[in-house]
Amino acid sequence: MKGCFLVDVKFMEMAVRLANENVLAKNGGPFGAIIVKDGKVVGRGCNNVTTANDPTAHAEVQAIRDACRNLESFQLTDCEIYTSCEPCPMCIGAIYWARPKAIYYACTKEDAAVIGFDDHFIYQELALPMENRTIKMKQLSFNDHDLPFRTWETNTEKVEY
Repeated sequence: MKGCFLVDVKFMEMAVRLANENVLAKNGGPFGAIIVKDGKVVGRGCNNVTTANDPTAHAEVQAIRDACRNLESFQLTDCEIYTSCEPCPMCIGAIYWARPKAIYYACTKEDAAVIGFDDHFIYQELALPMENRTIKMKQLSFNDHDLPFRTWETNTEKVEY
């Protein structure tokens, strides 16, 4: 068991180092993530929100994209994610969709909040009824609004996920 812990620490140190290098070299966000399969790094990502002008360019999402490209798969079966910080709500969703077997993190969401990365408001918003949320959310339905769903349901060549 002790040997596994040392391997985990090695990968976590890589994620933390990647996060730190991102701040120093690219003036990016202080977050890094590594994805490992069978003891080998298959994906890397760091926070590029401000450098790429992309609010979805979080470290975990970037690492998932990289690993999926490298593995030629849309799922991370038997993979582990090592991230420098507890994932935000968006990243948690992406991680669940990617289906890795485990995630390990260094800093907590509370640690991130102390330096200005506070996602608490998102958790609060998700708990509210849609009509009470800060951003307006309303269904607009019309004839055939569900056409893509019906097409998917009858498609015999679809790839389930």
